[in-house]
Amino acid sequence: MKTIASAVLASTFLLGACSLSGENDRAEDEAGGSTPDSPAGTGEVVLVTHDSFSLPKKLVARFEQETGYTLVQSPAGDGGELTNKLVLTKGDPLGDVAFGIDNTFASRALDQGVFTPYAPELPEGAEDERLPGDVEGALTPIDHASVCVNVDEKWFADEGLEPPATFEDLADPAYEDLFVTPGATTSTPGLAFMLATIGHFGDDWLGYWEDLLANGAKVVKGWEDAYYVDFTFSGGDRPIVLSYDSSPAFTVPKGGGDSTTSALLDTCFEQVEYAGVLEGAANPEGAQAVVDWLLSPEVQAALPTSMYVFPVDDSARLPKDWAAHAVQPEETEEVDPAEVASMRQEWLQEWTDVVTR
Repeated sequence: MKTIASAVLASTFLLGACSLSGENDRAEDEAGGSTPDSPAGTGEVVLVTHDSFSLPKKLVARFEQETGYTLVQSPAGDGGELTNKLVLTKGDPLGDVAFGIDNTFASRALDQGVFTPYAPELPEGAEDERLPGDVEGALTPIDHASVCVNVDEKWFADEGLEPPATFEDLADPAYEDLFVTPGATTSTPGLAFMLATIGHFGDDWLGYWEDLLANGAKVVKGWEDAYYVDFTFSGGDRPIVLSYDSSPAFTVPKGGGDSTTSALLDTCFEQVEYAGVLEGAANPEGAQAVVDWLLSPEVQAALPTSMYVFPVDDSARLPKDWAAHAVQPEETEEVDPAEVASMRQEWLQEWTDVVTR
């Protein structure tokens, strides 16, 4: 879904990941090791995923020890690029299993027969994140988070300006030239934001985008460009950025205290990421083992610090800072998945026409 890679956030992430990895290592040591006597699998299993896929090496090593498979990770761009590549190679897949298809693109992959059904045992809570319309169970929910507009609270305090709170505020002249967002055609968070505006404004959504752009909103290619280049927290000149509800947990000053950023919880659209066994996979048993692994308690617990998302397993432990700073919205903007499937390309073309005028 995304990887926070700025120096500051990466440091936070790495510290968190190292801590988690260490805890996992200790758990393994205390258990005296968990390698089965006779792993069932052999050979390679290829996981096709988005570029932001990241899990601790210790977890990958444990998967390989316990199953006997060698996990080969094959990045394929962001979530949109990943989906396009899987569709274009259906029947002759790039790998055995895919992770990172989200609910904004999943219907396209399903319609094209990219995945074959597999029904793993789901942890508590995962059932709530199933993809509507996936009647055969081809996709398994792995994680979720909400795409929300974020603001640099410190910047606004220093400027003596009240931060925005709503979609409408972003088009207010008080916030001219302050907002940056990734594009809907080049970024899954950008697409989620476009859908959020459709959910909020209905048929008037294109008019809102015209107002937004007239107020100096900047559209960049990807989330990393927006967060690490243009956002003031990372040294840029725009204190309003499209990011996630979990992002403020990673902008807590060293030594603790309040986060210097916050998510505008009235501007959110939920993303769910799925994994699935690819139709025509050379190693379908290995692919199923990967899906099972992604649902395991160890991987679910690692997701917040590795990929800044919430696990679908309700029992998974969250990092301490998340309770205070990764506040989830009570409600998110919604668009009927069937309408997304039928209108996605038309909406994207309309959005492109407005943005490129």
